[in-house]
Amino acid sequence: MPLAALLVSNVLGLSRELTVGMVLVGSTAGGTSSNVMTWLAGGRVALSISMTMASTLISVVATPLLTFLLVGQTIDVPVIGMLTSIAQLVVAPVIIGVAVHHFCGPQLKKAEPALASLAMVSIVLIIAIVVALNAGRLVTLGPIVALAVIAHNSIGLACGYWLARALGFDIRTARTISFEVGLQNSGLAVALAHQFFSATAALPGALFSIWHNVSGSILAGYWKRRPISDDRPGRESSTAPAR
Repeated sequence: MPLAALLVSNVLGLSRELTVGMVLVGSTAGGTSSNVMTWLAGGRVALSISMTMASTLISVVATPLLTFLLVGQTIDVPVIGMLTSIAQLVVAPVIIGVAVHHFCGPQLKKAEPALASLAMVSIVLIIAIVVALNAGRLVTLGPIVALAVIAHNSIGLACGYWLARALGFDIRTARTISFEVGLQNSGLAVALAHQFFSATAALPGALFSIWHNVSGSILAGYWKRRPISDDRPGRESSTAPAR
């Protein structure tokens, strides 16, 4: 995904700041929405959660290093600062969340729906702020960035599925890997872009946050209508709708 982001940026001639934003999106871990999409599409949910967890932990080091390797020659990339921020934004909340759930799980059970809604509102608010900060540039930058984001996301979804199939994985696993590759933790990319680069660099992440949920839902809905009767490579339900 980082290489795909750089390729798309170069093909479309994006500015240095937008290229940094694209690479940041590609260098982050899999998005948590991939777990829901996998469940809807009949994939392997346990595998999806495991991959998201693993990529999230790896991203603490991988995200700043990949960003430095791919765009560090054109812009100053504060590797240590990014590493520290990712640890604070990703690892610390997970540890605190596990501890709180362990000690206060029964008491928080009733509040879970409200907390989920609060998380969604927070994400929407962050995206709104990024869009507002770029309001003057959206007319000129919006269409090209949207095209870049759609292309990037499509490459991830397609390559995740077909490479998995080419390597002999079954359909459920291929669907799972497709979502894990194509859906990114773009909210983290937005936060990092704002903190270390610019509002313009945060624009690809903000648009990706919107689009990957749309594309993921569409693909999950399509796959949900195509049930799997056999997990062996190359086999789908004979009762599934014709392509």
